[in-house]
Amino acid sequence: MIVVPDDFPSVFEGSAAHERAKALGEVRLFTERGAEDEAELARRIGNARAALNIRAYARFSESVFRACPQLKMISIWGTGTDNVDLAAAARHGVTVCNTPGVNAIAVAEHAMALMLAAARKIPQIDREMRGGAWPREMLMQLHGKTLGVFGAGAIGSRVAELGRALGMEVLAWSARRDTAAAKDDILRRADVVSLHVRLTPETAGFIGTRELGLMKPGAILVNTGRGALVERDALLVALGAGRIAAGLDVFHDEPVKPDDPLLRCAGVVLSPHNAGQTPEVRRDGLLAAVANIENFFAGKPTNVVT
Repeated sequence: MIVVPDDFPSVFEGSAAHERAKALGEVRLFTERGAEDEAELARRIGNARAALNIRAYARFSESVFRACPQLKMISIWGTGTDNVDLAAAARHGVTVCNTPGVNAIAVAEHAMALMLAAARKIPQIDREMRGGAWPREMLMQLHGKTLGVFGAGAIGSRVAELGRALGMEVLAWSARRDTAAAKDDILRRADVVSLHVRLTPETAGFIGTRELGLMKPGAILVNTGRGALVERDALLVALGAGRIAAGLDVFHDEPVKPDDPLLRCAGVVLSPHNAGQTPEVRRDGLLAAVANIENFFAGKPTNVVT
C-alpha cells in the first residue's frame, strides 16, 4: 500500500502521478490538513509500505517511525529533507528518496524575480502609484553588481547562470569544497546574496547577526531555500534598520501569520513558498516521486538520500 498523508493544498489527487501510483497497488490519499500532528500522521500512514510526502509540514520523526513498523520507504516531492529525521529513518530501516533538480529552473527563475523586484522596489512603487503618487527614487541596476550564490546544486548553479546573463559577477560557495573564510569573503563582496544550501542541523542559522553585519549596506538577501537558514530575529533587526533589503519565499512559520512583523518591514518582497509552483514542476516532480516508489518496489531504489 502507498499512502499520501499530506496532499493539502491538493496537487496529487487526479494527477497523472496519481494514476501511475494506482498501478502499483492501493493508494490511500488524504487531502485535508492535519498531517502536521505526528500522531495523526502516524495514523494516516498506518500499515502502508511506502509514503509519498508532498508537504514539509508533515514531520517524519522517531515517534512516527516507531508507530509505523510496516513503513519501508518515503518518497519526497522536492529536494528538502529537513522534515524527515534521517537518522531515525535509518535506524528503522526506512529508505528516503527525493526528486532533486526537478524544480531547479522554476525556483531559480523565482529567485531572480525576487532579486529584481527588490532591486527595482517594484512592490513599493506599484503600491505608491495605486495611491496616486508618481515615485522617482533611485533603483539598483544588477548589471555590473556582484552576486553571491550559496549552494552549488542544481538550483544554485542555475541562479549563477542567470546572474551571469544579467551581467553580474558571480561568486559561488559550496559546503563541500569551501571554507568559512570564503563564505565571509563572499558576504563582504556581494551586492546580492542568494541562499540555496540544504537545511541541516549544521546550516540552521547559516545567516545570523554576524553574517548580516558583514553584508554591504543596501545589499539584497534572497532566500528560496528554507526559512531557518536565516536567524529570524537577526533578519528582523537588519530589515528594520534598513541595512539590507530582502526577497523571501520561505519562512520560519508557514503560512505566515497576519501579525508577523515581517509583513511590516520595508524593503522586503514576499512570496508564499511557491517558487516551484509551475505546471511543469508539479507534473514532473510528482511523476518522479512515484517513479522512486516504483523503483524501490522493484528493488532498484533511485535518488536515495538515506
